[in-house]
Amino acid sequence: MSISVYIVFFAGTLLKASSNALEAPVELQLWLKSSSRAPLNPRFLSVTIDASLASEPKYIAFLGSQKLITLTRGLSPAFLRFGGTKSDFLFFDPSEAASIEENLTWNLLVKQDVCDGSKVPFSVQQKLWSQWPLQEQNILREAFSDTYKNATITKHTIDLLYRFANCSGFHLIFGLNALVRNKNDHWNSSNAKLLINYCNSKKYIMSWELGNEPNSFKKKSGVYVDGSQLGKDFITLHDLLSKYSRYRNSGLFGPDIGQPKKSSQKMLESFLKAGGKVIDSVTWHHYYVDGRTASVKDFVNPNVLDTLSSEINTVFKIVNETVPGKLVWLGETSSAYGGGSPGLSNTYIDGFMWLDKLGTSAKLGIDVVMRQALFGAGSYNLVDSNFEPLPDYWLSLVFKKLVGSIVLNASLRNCKKVNVENIRVYLHCTNTNNPKYKVGDVTLFALNLNNHTQKVQWPSFLSGKYVDEYLLLPGEGGLFSSTILLNGEVLKMVDEKTLPDLNGKQLDPGIPLILPSMSFGFFVVKNARASACL
Repeated sequence: MSISVYIVFFAGTLLKASSNALEAPVELQLWLKSSSRAPLNPRFLSVTIDASLASEPKYIAFLGSQKLITLTRGLSPAFLRFGGTKSDFLFFDPSEAASIEENLTWNLLVKQDVCDGSKVPFSVQQKLWSQWPLQEQNILREAFSDTYKNATITKHTIDLLYRFANCSGFHLIFGLNALVRNKNDHWNSSNAKLLINYCNSKKYIMSWELGNEPNSFKKKSGVYVDGSQLGKDFITLHDLLSKYSRYRNSGLFGPDIGQPKKSSQKMLESFLKAGGKVIDSVTWHHYYVDGRTASVKDFVNPNVLDTLSSEINTVFKIVNETVPGKLVWLGETSSAYGGGSPGLSNTYIDGFMWLDKLGTSAKLGIDVVMRQALFGAGSYNLVDSNFEPLPDYWLSLVFKKLVGSIVLNASLRNCKKVNVENIRVYLHCTNTNNPKYKVGDVTLFALNLNNHTQKVQWPSFLSGKYVDEYLLLPGEGGLFSSTILLNGEVLKMVDEKTLPDLNGKQLDPGIPLILPSMSFGFFVVKNARASACL
């Protein structure tokens, strides 16, 4: 096995990862007979498109890209949430003329009336690419200054967004503007009704949210809405949706609060008491760090990663005390808020936070995790502005192909010679939609945060099984690489319509796992015959 050697600076400290440093082995403890958790939602790993992409509707034309649709389709089934702070500053105007870019793109796509073989007209794409860097700066400037301007979205904005989700095999969740208020501070549903009427006339199957991070409404708009009133507003939206046969039973999710600090906890509790009965899932947002101040060390610090567990437990405590049994989603999440941390959130090192978040969320009962964002402004996207997939995209794709919905228990035997805090392991039944595997197989995914290569022993009852290894290492640039290797091969698209085959490397029975320093990977145990998976 070829093991990369690279050097990383952690806050002035030199850390050298060496292929020669093999520490004492640790042994896995795996439980395959039963699972104490309900199966995960088939759309567990989902994504967002930030509503800021529609700050100027012409940029929605990006979603006509065949390449972007191919990449997105690889992650189906999933939800596509269109939301974020800007959703509370968007107004739908059915009489507003579409932009030239929207019209050109939509007319081309409608004529073809298919999902494959279509793409953004080259002239449109070139123009948008040339203008996007300035638009991205404007979007981030708004976010950093908390000064947002209202914007208008057109019928073609909705059409292109829905077509993108539908062609990708995703279910669209649309975030409605919650800051349209009457004099009595109740939500004014008139603009939402115009939008819902249009979606209904087009027979669009979709779900809904209302507002984004209401705990920060006052900071961003000067409008204060308490949790109880927001709960009543959701009841108003629920009653409005019930008037449409198409949306009577559609999903309604909320309240999309931010990190569960004390004030947000209080808001969530009062919201759920007032309106929790009408929502299908409770949504909240999580980021580990501020993208403007994040350090390299944060991304591989187990203490930082562990903060997620405590916040999940806090949210579940509130939910179980107010609306017991209600599903809980991470409705928006990534490594660093504020658009991400350039050079970190869009490189290999972000995968430690992302993979650990997926493992921890599944283990603690989160039903859906929505990654901010698939594509758009900032550094935390899965796909960059040139439609090139970044390391976290490939990590997400491998996760989708190998990890099933049944969560099992995995741990490491305590070893005094090894810091097991830095070795994180998660176990699921293997995704049986993958034709390479069958019911009863299990998938382990593991992260090694140590600065040495780590040997991991399988338990004796699996020592006679073949294992397929999917080791993900950084490309050129080490931890800060924008490319990723699967078993030594750079992952890249075959062409605009074709993703590469994801092939594991078969390990003979009894061979321990070798996790290089600062790396992660997936390991499928074939013929494990796990009774929990049967």
